[in-house]
Amino acid sequence: MKKFLFLLLLIANSLAAQNIDSLFNSANELYRNGNYDKAIESYKQILEQDAISDELFYNLGNSYYKLNKVGPSIFYYEKALQLNPLNQDVKNNLVFAKRLALDNIEEVPKTFLQKFNANYLQKLSYNEWAVVTIVFVLLSAVLFLLFYFAYTPTKKRFFFTLAIISFILFVAAISITYNQYNFSKNTKKAIVFAAKTEVRNAPTLNSEEVFTLHEGTKVIVLDAVDNWKKIKLADGKIGWIISDEIKMLDNN
Repeated sequence: MKKFLFLLLLIANSLAAQNIDSLFNSANELYRNGNYDKAIESYKQILEQDAISDELFYNLGNSYYKLNKVGPSIFYYEKALQLNPLNQDVKNNLVFAKRLALDNIEEVPKTFLQKFNANYLQKLSYNEWAVVTIVFVLLSAVLFLLFYFAYTPTKKRFFFTLAIISFILFVAAISITYNQYNFSKNTKKAIVFAAKTEVRNAPTLNSEEVFTLHEGTKVIVLDAVDNWKKIKLADGKIGWIISDEIKMLDNN
């Protein structure tokens, strides 16, 4: 009975995969023919089946870009980069999409460590850093065993030195993994979807308007009260925006 159920599960998964591949190919064909609205519908049908990938988000971003919809195009390019920070095609297209956005926000100058973190450490997700951590701990164990069973003093010194270096790299990698995990979980980002919205100094409609934002701007969400979100811009400005006017990058 268990084998029969397992076989049914394999068949169901196979059929689902074939359906997703068929939808993806169909959506790509619609995109190539310039039918971007229909392509988006097909891509989103794949999303509804939780079959996400950086390629899928990339194609969604391209489709919205062709329709000059700045917010959704930037949103899906950012989603693609969350899954694959090294995807150069996505990075290039994101640059073009951001040129369509009206807001030109200057970032607060970063320290050397912040630049190093953004330019190098964040190239890998915390999951990928976890893999690096596992590699170094296994390497340390192997090198220690080679040191333990080595017969000559020269080999013992050699393997001991390598084991120490590998262990130090393991400690560094696990520290980076922990920091990247905390950064990922505590930094909630969103994209403005409203064509134009006023950001206020308090979560009420009768509060003072402090600045204006337009579609496509990326913000950091700091807090939430009822249907309001407290946001922070790259230049350090802070204010409150209606929740429906932004879309969280943590959600599909």
